[in-house]
Amino acid sequence: MDNARKKVTSQINYVLLETYWQIGRIIVVEEQNNSNKAEYGKNLLKNLSKELSKEYGRGFSKSNLFNMRRFYLTYSKFQTVSGKLSWSHYSELLSISDNNKRVFYEKEIENSNWSVRELKRQISTSLYERLLLSQGKGNKKKVLELAQKGQEIQNSSDVIKDPYIFEFLGIPAEKPLLKSDLEKALINHIEKFLLELGKGFMYVGSQQRITLGNIHYYVDMVFYNKILRSYVLIELKTEKLMPEAVG
Repeated sequence: MDNARKKVTSQINYVLLETYWQIGRIIVVEEQNNSNKAEYGKNLLKNLSKELSKEYGRGFSKSNLFNMRRFYLTYSKFQTVSGKLSWSHYSELLSISDNNKRVFYEKEIENSNWSVRELKRQISTSLYERLLLSQGKGNKKKVLELAQKGQEIQNSSDVIKDPYIFEFLGIPAEKPLLKSDLEKALINHIEKFLLELGKGFMYVGSQQRITLGNIHYYVDMVFYNKILRSYVLIELKTEKLMPEAVG
């Protein structure tokens, strides 16, 4: 039943994307048949919005029609449009002028099943730029790889992002923070924390006991990574990291 529902939803989404793409194509074609493009285009969107809204109801505002126009101009071949992304996803992606950057986020939406909200967060926290910088100085080859494939997991270090952005905690940067408060804040936002950590993470628990050499230790946060097939232990520090803490 769930599979059938997903299949129907996917088909409806695909038809909606194709419809919006066709509307965008019609708008562009109509504009090209008129010499005074700027003024005509403005009136075209306004009049078309009124007509479509009257005929079909919501979803045909002037701003949405503008996005449909841009949708067609950005994806001149409908075959390049992914049915795995919703119109809301594409409405966000259309604001990205850099083609490589936009395609990278498309791949990540597909690979990580991002919601529109998560897409907005990753764009606002510059995930694309952070991944480039974490690989050393940005270069053309790395840009093209990210654009064509998204973030690939080739070794264990690729699973984890660097640096992290924890703006969702809402903690002022200048405020002194106790380790226990940081741990509590991360647990309260565990879903967002998992998304920010990287790919394949599942939360196990906090203050988990491990025993080494008959001595008990308590780890701040324990995760399991499905890709690495191993546990990942996180020890939180709000002060200078000392060598013994790494050990």
